[in-house]
Amino acid sequence: MNQQEYMTALRTAAKAIEEVCGKADVAVVLGSGLGDYVEALENPKSIAYKDIPGFPVSTAPGHAGRWYTGSLHGKRVCMMQGRFHGYEGYDMAQVTMPVRVMKLLGVKTLIVTNAAGGVNTSFAPGDLMLMTDFINLSGKNPLIGPNLDEFGPRFPDMCHAYDQKLQSLTADVASKLGIGLQKGVYCWLNGPCYETPAEIRMVRTLGADAVGMSTVPETIVARQSGMEVLGLSCITNMAAGILDQPLSHQEVMETGARVKDTFRALVDGVIDSL
Repeated sequence: MNQQEYMTALRTAAKAIEEVCGKADVAVVLGSGLGDYVEALENPKSIAYKDIPGFPVSTAPGHAGRWYTGSLHGKRVCMMQGRFHGYEGYDMAQVTMPVRVMKLLGVKTLIVTNAAGGVNTSFAPGDLMLMTDFINLSGKNPLIGPNLDEFGPRFPDMCHAYDQKLQSLTADVASKLGIGLQKGVYCWLNGPCYETPAEIRMVRTLGADAVGMSTVPETIVARQSGMEVLGLSCITNMAAGILDQPLSHQEVMETGARVKDTFRALVDGVIDSL
């Protein structure tokens, strides 16, 4: 679709969500195995992605495909129970459509979460990692094409893709709650196959601490739109070649389920402190 059609689609989707769920100040994108966090919302209202005009539909296991909005610690918070990935066959405009819709709904702070493979050999499955930066090795960028001037500049700055104040606040919250929190750089690759051991050696050499198949396009669009972004990874498995065992999505889901209470406590504390 052309630029005008895309803007119309964004406004139509935002209107449909607002009519059912209302606006929000804070948004949380929930990655694989972390969807249960919507239970934290007070007086939630929700709409299925399939009922939002023009919205993609989640096809990845562990992504339920619903938009929730409610109250949490005195703030209006929306949560995406499942995201969209390029490997599902969606283009970058579709993958990042929800973030642009969030902007239209008033969101100022975006918390992006994901399940990631540990590249840093000091990490262990079940660790939570504060994203300090990203590396984009996908060959894709959601800002390619005509610029949507309504959302931000043609050449947005990415010096601080993940907000430094939010990083400090999250580290303080983790310390107070006694939650161990790793810090590191997240590398985005296309998927859907897991990376090879050679690819993992490459991204470690390049400075990555974790690897995954999402999050970066959402971050780029959110930053262009002027949102403050916090990134959190759940290290659900060690990446290829580190341990002598095959990788599976079942392990990703099981680890996500095991640490969901810790993850929930951390995000709760962050939202409470905003």
